[in-house]
Amino acid sequence: MLTNKRILLIIGGGVAAFKSLDLIRRLRERGANVTVCMTSAASQFVTPLSAASLSGNQVYSDLFSLTDEAAMGHIQLSRAADLLVVAPATADLMSKMANGLANDLASTLLLATDKKVLVAPAMNVRMWTHRATTRNVAQLREDGVLFVGPDDGDMACGEYGPGRMAEPLQIVDAVEAVLFAGTAEQFLAGKRVVITSGPTHEPIDPVRYIANRSSGRQGHALATAAKDAGAEVVLISGPVNIPDLAGLKTIKVETAKQMQAAVEAALPADIFISAAAVADWRVDTQASQKVKKSGDGPPSLVLIENPDILAGIAGRKVQRPSLVVGFAAETEKVIEYGQAKLARKRCDMIVANDVSPGSGVMGGQENSVHLITASAIESLPKQSKAAVATAIIRRCNAMLEEKQS
Repeated sequence: MLTNKRILLIIGGGVAAFKSLDLIRRLRERGANVTVCMTSAASQFVTPLSAASLSGNQVYSDLFSLTDEAAMGHIQLSRAADLLVVAPATADLMSKMANGLANDLASTLLLATDKKVLVAPAMNVRMWTHRATTRNVAQLREDGVLFVGPDDGDMACGEYGPGRMAEPLQIVDAVEAVLFAGTAEQFLAGKRVVITSGPTHEPIDPVRYIANRSSGRQGHALATAAKDAGAEVVLISGPVNIPDLAGLKTIKVETAKQMQAAVEAALPADIFISAAAVADWRVDTQASQKVKKSGDGPPSLVLIENPDILAGIAGRKVQRPSLVVGFAAETEKVIEYGQAKLARKRCDMIVANDVSPGSGVMGGQENSVHLITASAIESLPKQSKAAVATAIIRRCNAMLEEKQS
């Protein structure tokens, strides 16, 4: 999607600078032409040679280069790009941006540009939450600077909290969203799409529950892709650590029974996508108090099956969506089990993926899926979950058009 797009990447001086090398590679995978500017502090963490090798272009760092500045290089670099990306955006760099300082090449480029700027902050949690940084971020947002992240996570300093730089694929997705904002095809305009996402939590007692490792990233990415395609989207989400998506209705649930009720209440719909990893079982009787150790061994838990939301919607005789899509998260025989689930659930398509240990899918940023229908199997390459979501939504639209023709 980024073919022939010119990205000026400014690498600030922070430990997260090592991620910027992977960011260069990811941007080039999408077809972007990447030019790098490094601050003097950034070169303490990664070398200009590494950035030049990965980008295939000269790396810039010196404001007073006689060769570059003879042609007003800081103006040309800042204006020739389609987008400026600052990653990592340190507290120092953001302070310069917010106050219009220009005492090195990076800050001069940012002040001289007439293009959009996307920043990926990275710093210690206390620096991120400091009133000075909060003030600078507010000013930058008011000035039109766009943000991706920061995320919560472990810091190099040993602390935990907000301030961790967004992962390279998150930044790439943000780059695409900025560059193509308002240009997406509205092929699902007038359509209603209901999507489930995340895990369900099935209580054992007030403090324990049965669940799985689903992060909800793929389901939420599908909701975003459907919204971008013009659909009216209802997102029904189990417990996830993802901010609510702007511009669409999100219904938060905890258990499988709650999710089933929310899905049925959201009908009618043109498309239903069951991306949630619903727990197959729940305890027969939930304890009203925390179950204590008795010394006689672990308690005996009687499990019963949860409602099958996907099969229930696919089998409806009234208000069945025109297109019903399910997911099959497997650790072996992915296509074979996906085909069996397609037949068993009586849905129109199964998205099958490998979630075995080492795949990195559960909780990760990437996915590799097989789109299985009664007549075909299409295997998509490993890519970001946002890119997978876009491919799935486009396939759903094509199937919907076939059904309605």
